[in-house]
Amino acid sequence: MRTVRIDRVRAKAGDALLRRVAGPEAHRKRARIHGTPGPRWFAPDRPVRVVHGDASMYVGGLAALLLQSLHPVAMAAVWAHSGFRGDPWGRLQRTSTFLAETTFGTAGDAERAVRRVRAVHARVTGTTTDGTAYRASDPALLSWVHLAETCCFLRAYQCYGKGPLPAARRDGYVADMASVARRLGVPDPPVTEAALGEALERRRGELRTTDEAAGTARYLLAAPPLPWPARLPYALLAAAAVDLLPPWARRLVVLPVHIRLLLPVARPGGRLVVAAIRWATPAPPVATRRPTAAEGGRRPADPPGR
Repeated sequence: MRTVRIDRVRAKAGDALLRRVAGPEAHRKRARIHGTPGPRWFAPDRPVRVVHGDASMYVGGLAALLLQSLHPVAMAAVWAHSGFRGDPWGRLQRTSTFLAETTFGTAGDAERAVRRVRAVHARVTGTTTDGTAYRASDPALLSWVHLAETCCFLRAYQCYGKGPLPAARRDGYVADMASVARRLGVPDPPVTEAALGEALERRRGELRTTDEAAGTARYLLAAPPLPWPARLPYALLAAAAVDLLPPWARRLVVLPVHIRLLLPVARPGGRLVVAAIRWATPAPPVATRRPTAAEGGRRPADPPGR
């Protein structure tokens, strides 16, 4: 009887979590992405599938948003066009769907996901408060978003994943992410962990604390759109995300007092919450037939002409 109650709690928690990050059609979407047979961009053993299939992505995704927010032009575009403030869960759901489709979906689904994002980027243009013109399709902005995500997702897995990746597999993850980035229009993305670190270092001079960056940190860390019972676990997750940032980036993020107080316990707190998420999240369905190598089960080739 006790086991039945625990299973019910687990199923209810997992369902609520999936609906938050993937929307009301979460289960149907998950079944389509994971269960549809056909060729994939990435074989089941590729590092990108290991990292993106782990609960540590919750920490990595939050850290990536904080790091991305430090680029004033990128953040101006997000605040003006993405619905970040008015529909934060909708933006999260669109982002998580894109990652799922390009990582786990069929090649056709992945290609359509990239086309959708590129079409949106082509329409997003504007001017920052200091008069700087921007367009979301700018390769420099696309590159910054890619670098921040790749860095934070990999760091999160190394800290909170089921087991840290060895050096060759970490390079493999960066290379896998680069293959998707090229399709989005990122020129010459790094393909090794060392090159990723160097690329981030080169962009440090462009980063600063702006009103938009401070507002993003306040929204994500101090006033998340969550019911009260979820606030404490989320605060531990948020502290883990801040702790994950490079020290130079952490110093630029405007932190609320409660997150500063939680930083000394960020690692154990983060591990506890990630373990709970991992326990509650149901395993994804599997495709009825695994694609053969000839069908595209290897790492994707570069698009023609790139």
